[in-house]
Amino acid sequence: MGRYIFKRILMMIPVLIGVSLIIFGLQFITPGDPARLVLGDAATDEQIAQFHSQYDLDKPFLVQYGKYIWGIVSRGDFGNSYRTGRNITAEVIQRWPTTFSLAILTTTISTVIGLSLGIVSAKHRNTWIDSASRIFGMLGVSLPSFWFALLLIMLFSVKLRWLPVSGLYGPKYWVLPAMSLGILGAAGLLRISRSSVLDNMRQDFVRTARAKGQTEKVITRHHILRNAMIPIVTAIGARFAHCMGGAMVLEQVFAISGLGKLMVDSISSRDYPQLRASVLLVAASVSIVNLLVDIAYAYIDPRVKSRFAKSSAKKGAKALSARKGGAAK
Repeated sequence: MGRYIFKRILMMIPVLIGVSLIIFGLQFITPGDPARLVLGDAATDEQIAQFHSQYDLDKPFLVQYGKYIWGIVSRGDFGNSYRTGRNITAEVIQRWPTTFSLAILTTTISTVIGLSLGIVSAKHRNTWIDSASRIFGMLGVSLPSFWFALLLIMLFSVKLRWLPVSGLYGPKYWVLPAMSLGILGAAGLLRISRSSVLDNMRQDFVRTARAKGQTEKVITRHHILRNAMIPIVTAIGARFAHCMGGAMVLEQVFAISGLGKLMVDSISSRDYPQLRASVLLVAASVSIVNLLVDIAYAYIDPRVKSRFAKSSAKKGAKALSARKGGAAK
């Protein structure tokens, strides 16, 4: 199992390098000079040249990218902001927990609601419960999250005055942002859960369990859900990635000072170092969650662990036979 985890961790490295290379390359070829945007049209050529030299903008692409990656690896330094000139590492890391916590909370809400409704819908197939669940699923995947968030604000903040509109200053402030993404995300998980549970309900091992006299609770928990969880866990990991990306919109709507709002502000001001750091942190967060999803596969489905164990055993056997052959020679 340790080798399985180590292999997945190693696979994260080229992913993060690829993300950094893509975002760095896109910013490099984007039209417009950041120096002109920061210093203004009244800036002289000497000021522009000094700005380029200060931030290595006068260097070739590979030199800029190499110095940037070396700064991250050696010192954990994401560079300095074009707008303020200060190091952005502390600010980006300070805002990251807000976005990450919001993504975890919305993913949890989506999982609880979507998985529960998916199981109930599959167990009551072709009834009014199933029809209502499917209607909810279609509406959830069709509605934009920002529009649904505005509806929740109008109802619970403006009309009923139950919940605050913006900021994150206490438990009440988390309700509307979390529900905005969580409820809509539950629709997609509902459809996947329903389909996966229905597929496993038709399997021979379920009929065998019923023939043995096992109760429906035991059959659902130990036989159906255990085999249906692989696509569901995959969808949960994808949902977390969607929530991290959706935070950009929600943090603007609810005026939350998180990583998503920082990315939008960075795009508006062409503050490339700040945007690069934010994107890399989002990519690292999603990669870590995907690593946890891969580890969960091994615990949910023993076949994943056994396949890896068999491949390791085959490699060990080949290495042993090669050593024996070399010793015989």
